[in-house]
Amino acid sequence: MSEHQPDQPDQPGEYDDDFDEIVHAETTRDPDLAVIEAGSRTLRTQAGPPQGDGVPARPADPEVDRALRAVEQELAGRWGETKLEPSVTRIEALMDVLGDPQRAYPSIHLTGTNGKTSTARMIEALLGAFDLRTGRYTSPHVSSVTERISLDGEPISPERFIETYGDIKPYVDMVDGAQEYRLSFFEVLTGMAYAAFADAPVDAAVVEVGMGGSWDATNVIDATVAVVTPIDLDHTDRLGSTPGEIAVEKAGIIKQGATVVLAQQPVDAAQVMLKKAVDVDATVAREGMEFGIVSREVAVGGQMLTLRGLGGEYEQIFLPLHGAHQAHNAVVALAAVEAFFGVGAEHARPMDLETVRAAFASVVSPGRLEVVRRSPTVVLDAAHNPAGARAAAAAVGEAFGFSRLIGVVGASTGKDVRGLLEALEPVFAEIVVTENSSDRAMGADELAAVAVELFGDDRVQVEPRLDDALEAAITLAEEDEEYAGAGVLVTGSVITVGEARLLLGKG
Repeated sequence: MSEHQPDQPDQPGEYDDDFDEIVHAETTRDPDLAVIEAGSRTLRTQAGPPQGDGVPARPADPEVDRALRAVEQELAGRWGETKLEPSVTRIEALMDVLGDPQRAYPSIHLTGTNGKTSTARMIEALLGAFDLRTGRYTSPHVSSVTERISLDGEPISPERFIETYGDIKPYVDMVDGAQEYRLSFFEVLTGMAYAAFADAPVDAAVVEVGMGGSWDATNVIDATVAVVTPIDLDHTDRLGSTPGEIAVEKAGIIKQGATVVLAQQPVDAAQVMLKKAVDVDATVAREGMEFGIVSREVAVGGQMLTLRGLGGEYEQIFLPLHGAHQAHNAVVALAAVEAFFGVGAEHARPMDLETVRAAFASVVSPGRLEVVRRSPTVVLDAAHNPAGARAAAAAVGEAFGFSRLIGVVGASTGKDVRGLLEALEPVFAEIVVTENSSDRAMGADELAAVAVELFGDDRVQVEPRLDDALEAAITLAEEDEEYAGAGVLVTGSVITVGEARLLLGKG
């Protein structure tokens, strides 16, 4: 393994100037000109002012920051998200004493293996564009726990997060005292989200499962629309060893009389979903049958799509995200919102095209093929399983065309790291293996042992500290004039990506 030791940056903020230039360029660029430059059809959107990236910084007020850290510390003292007792008994008890806030609004519930958060963000943008107040609950977070709960398209404020925790804490304590096990970190956050949505109040909630479906804490809602993004192998120790077995658990979010929006699925997973839909008299909309992608063209800053929804065709949709997988997420989100509004069932006309265009043009999805630095370009992607890594590898090649790509990979224990690295090996010239600060992080040396088997000793560098790994990869990308178009892809874990964002001056 290479022993190359580049000079360390003076401080993480060394990259701020480059990042400021990126922000300035992206927020002042004429969107019509961008598409003309890409050789695509003219973009016509009314997306309004540039949106934030959806990742909040720490509170500027020291008192608020201290109060938020106190709440975070209390939550961290509970069972983490990887320690589960598969039942909804505790969350049902909490909802009961809170007065069932989750029943105060209609909801769209999402499960699947990959793409849930991006799809949820697109659904949220569409609902908001049609003047609905929205609440969105997703996981895990990139940088701040407050990202998980959004109101009207923005992360809940630290003050409101603290207030919501304070409001439900007496009831949490009551349930803790009556149950065999205390409520987990995820269960308390779920209770906070549902309470915050009812208090807002929201017109619609967009809720992503934490893991699985049937016994996931979010599954105390009776969603009118159930969305199933592509199912692949992940959490196999808890959910099953085949897509079909995993689908059995995920099908638990399909409720009586609901509409099920199915992304393209492995055959065995699709069979499970369709059987469950028949059992509960649910309506099914399938990608590739009732809705789908008509065309897709790469454009500067994203892609231009023509989508066929449940109510008709939507042309010239600009999506500022990269990769075929995001186009599939977009059409699933479109069908989900159509189903929510009754399109295709009660009436067959499409939703207003200009509103749909504006919604998609405003979508952000932090840590999903996100550019955070130029010269060389550094891209972050939260892929953490083989399917996600395959999608990222294909998308980065399509969207960026790097002459040489350096990987920075930090993974979590319990994941299929061999499968993840196998998916990335064809696109990485060299790889820098590292680890994040999580107690679930796989050690850099352990990850390197797998990487060396796949890449060979001369293509692997070990830098246990993430800041050193980033600097090493940037140095490798810069070191030869021949590789003027070299780039860096940071991936392997949402936590690795979140920490890299901070180190690279974004957040």
